[in-house]
Amino acid sequence: MALTKATTNDKIEIIQLAAGYPVVQVRTATIIAEDDVEISRTFHRHVLTPDADLSGEDADVAAICTPVFTDAAKAAYAAAQAEE
Repeated sequence: MALTKATTNDKIEIIQLAAGYPVVQVRTATIIAEDDVEISRTFHRHVLTPDADLSGEDADVAAICTPVFTDAAKAAYAAAQAEE
């Protein structure tokens, strides 16, 4: 009887907000298995905005965020934050 735990980014979504800038939503699944049979799966979500520090993100997340968070997206995000 071997228990294993695996964590993976199972969903990465780009969402264009009405404020004029995109965000990237990441869903991470934590899977517990016993003898290669899944017995538990939990999810965690986090959202990245154009000003996010991507250095702590997985390579697959950073690869999606880099082309999405353009200078125009960063400017639109900064403008929206200034209005609040």
